[in-house]
Amino acid sequence: MGTDERVDVGGPMWDYPTMIVTLDAKRRFSLPATLAPASPGDQFDATFDANEDTVTLRRVKRKANWLEVWKKCPVPMDDVPLRSRELPKKVQA
Repeated sequence: MGTDERVDVGGPMWDYPTMIVTLDAKRRFSLPATLAPASPGDQFDATFDANEDTVTLRRVKRKANWLEVWKKCPVPMDDVPLRSRELPKKVQA
């Protein structure tokens, strides 16, 4: 074997390395920020696979904040016609 041939390769073994986390007394996990950057209020879908004995977390997309959507409305709220307080008239056929 020559000096350029290596038995061990020092590169990463997995695309997503595993990590051991510990459950605390209140049944919570703490994930390091370097593993999965998240902020308070982020939601995750947790699934348990009994055959593999694994828990998988997937980030759930946040719902749009209705106030931010309302602020981006192209029509100013002043231009929207007022609601009528009268009952609708019956259409005679």
